[in-house]
Amino acid sequence: MSFEVLFGISIIAGFIGAMSGMGGGVLLVPALTLLGVDIKHAIAISILSVIATSSGAASAYVRDRITNLKVGMFLEMFTIVGALIGAAITVASNTQILFILFGMILLITWGTLFIRRNEVWKAVLHPDRFSRWLNLKGKYFDQAVGETIDYAGTRAYLGGPLMFGAGMIAGLLGIGAGALKVLILDIAMGLPPKVSTTTSNLIIGVTALAGTSVYLAAGLIDPGFVAPVILGILLGAFIGTRVLVRLTNQGVRRFFLVVLLILGVEMILRGLGVIA
Repeated sequence: MSFEVLFGISIIAGFIGAMSGMGGGVLLVPALTLLGVDIKHAIAISILSVIATSSGAASAYVRDRITNLKVGMFLEMFTIVGALIGAAITVASNTQILFILFGMILLITWGTLFIRRNEVWKAVLHPDRFSRWLNLKGKYFDQAVGETIDYAGTRAYLGGPLMFGAGMIAGLLGIGAGALKVLILDIAMGLPPKVSTTTSNLIIGVTALAGTSVYLAAGLIDPGFVAPVILGILLGAFIGTRVLVRLTNQGVRRFFLVVLLILGVEMILRGLGVIA
């Protein structure tokens, strides 16, 4: 595979990863397998790229004061443990099962968000006692509406265990599992979509770092793929962050839905052998 092709794919993956909060792996894994790369090697290089996506996007979002650092640091404790377990499972798994599982996770997430597609985010007025103790409040200036948005996270007791599961899927599939992380932050913890997306970008990098250690030890990371993938992902993520801050919360959610549906269907069809 040429440097140019891999670099171009990685730019697109980084852009979509930063825009959706999912990490570049959600596009990179399907793209690499379509080009003939074994899915386990694709997952390994993808989870490495997620670190680059997170670094490129999260730094910009933190600077713009959209990311909630308290929420991110609390939930990272759960995702790291999950990622280590998930990566170990992948090393010993059947490749066809990985294709189908990848697609199912994306479609389940898509279905949940599609049902809620027209809902307008409303601030949590009365967080539970544990969330108040963690002080998960925040605010950011929304360029799309021209005003400061105040919010408070809730149900941290539920977000932690759910993030353990998301971390395990991240390590298992090399996608950052940003799709699930955004869903947990949005629905379970009541954060605004933009805050969910940006905080997810922070969390996926730390999660991916844990999973990468397992794949590196198993010898599944091809050094020849590292440079074009990371360079492309970083460039795409930088472009994506510049676009996201100018979109409305509803616009971010709609973009997220389109990406999930296309990739979920494609991966399941490949796992079932319908398409090569």
